[in-house]
Amino acid sequence: MPVVLTEKLIYEILSVVEEIPKGKVASYGQIAKLIGKDKNARLVGKVLSMAEYYGDYPCHRVVNHAGRLAPYFFSQKGRLLEEGVEFNKGGRVNMKKCQWTICGK
Repeated sequence: MPVVLTEKLIYEILSVVEEIPKGKVASYGQIAKLIGKDKNARLVGKVLSMAEYYGDYPCHRVVNHAGRLAPYFFSQKGRLLEEGVEFNKGGRVNMKKCQWTICGK
């Protein structure tokens, strides 16, 4: 059954994004799992692309599972570098060092 995008779901996603600390990143799939929508990483990406309409959230701290940055988010890498996020030689976030972890999840 497809997930219906509601205001409640949007704010649920954004509230998780708001918890990602400086110097850390989370993946779209990780956020989807945290809200109980394991198979909806793309939905998370869609919500983040509209986040500016809902307030100021640190969406630059969300990358794909391999550490790739969001396409067309040109300031993302600079913002992450300012926060101390490390990148590999290939230009991807070093997920082993910088992925946000939550105890028990």
